[in-house]
Amino acid sequence: MELIREDLFRKQMKKGLSGGYLLFGEEDYLKSFALKAARESVCPDPTFALFNDVRMDSLDYSAPALLDALMPPPMMSETKIVSVSGLNVGGMRGSELDALCDVLGVLGQYDYNVLILSVPAGQIEEGALPKRPSATLSRLAEYLTPVYFEPIAGNRLISWVGKHFVHHGVQASAEVCSYLIEYCGRSMFTLSSETEKLSYYVLQNGRTTVTAEDVRTVSVAELSADSFALANAVLDGRNEEAMEALAYMKFRRVEPVMILSEVSRVLCDLVAVKALQKEGLSAPLISSALKMNEYKVKIYLSGAAGKSEKKLRRAIELCSEADLALKLSPQGYVAIERLICSL
Repeated sequence: MELIREDLFRKQMKKGLSGGYLLFGEEDYLKSFALKAARESVCPDPTFALFNDVRMDSLDYSAPALLDALMPPPMMSETKIVSVSGLNVGGMRGSELDALCDVLGVLGQYDYNVLILSVPAGQIEEGALPKRPSATLSRLAEYLTPVYFEPIAGNRLISWVGKHFVHHGVQASAEVCSYLIEYCGRSMFTLSSETEKLSYYVLQNGRTTVTAEDVRTVSVAELSADSFALANAVLDGRNEEAMEALAYMKFRRVEPVMILSEVSRVLCDLVAVKALQKEGLSAPLISSALKMNEYKVKIYLSGAAGKSEKKLRRAIELCSEADLALKLSPQGYVAIERLICSL
């Protein structure tokens, strides 16, 4: 199986996309950016977007619906783009994967399409890339070009943050960019939002240089909201707070599948941190063992305190059940609301 990385995908985009692509990997921000750019590349005229930019999400998707989207020819153009976002390939039953592959197998009959399936982080088994991809990934690669979005870290991420500040008309040293990453986490979605917010704050105060003090004043620490708040509220039986956290994520239109994925990840991290603490490891050693930000480890240690491993693992099981229920029928946020009331 041959996979390409996101930089090569961008180069192909400039030459012209054709056929089908599978976007997968850890970095959802870059996937989102690449999908947006692909849509603009294939369908530059918004007048015909209704016909030539066909979008589906995980709740709209079914194999017949995808086939229906592929069949109509483009309007006033040689190509159109069909995209499916948030598809949980790893949660598909064998018959569902077979049905998807059946549709992909006839893609060549409708060669006026550019098809893009975008899979969220953790929603497909990758295997040991690049030499030993998983069976699912290898099978899909028979029909689609796999595009791998690796996490950006280290100096590359620091440089990316710095360029975002420059784009907004301010500057920040490498040390400040690194501090922002440590403070807010490595999510590029979060960092993009925080760089914009910090830039406006600094400019409003008549300056053009961002400082670490600005970060502490304006930015939101990585674990103060969203999935961590929801997971802890569920574990503590604080249903009202859990529903408030869910309402906030609804307002931001975070897909239910993504919410369950993130909450499950938080719970798994809590189990791992608690287990290592039980073995006598300190926060710095846990940080090193799990390759997790030390500040995050300390917050997780606090979050796991007073919660038994049995309860944490039961919560993970309930997340799995809710995820399955969500895939079997279009329950939307109802599956998460039931999860909240289950512990």
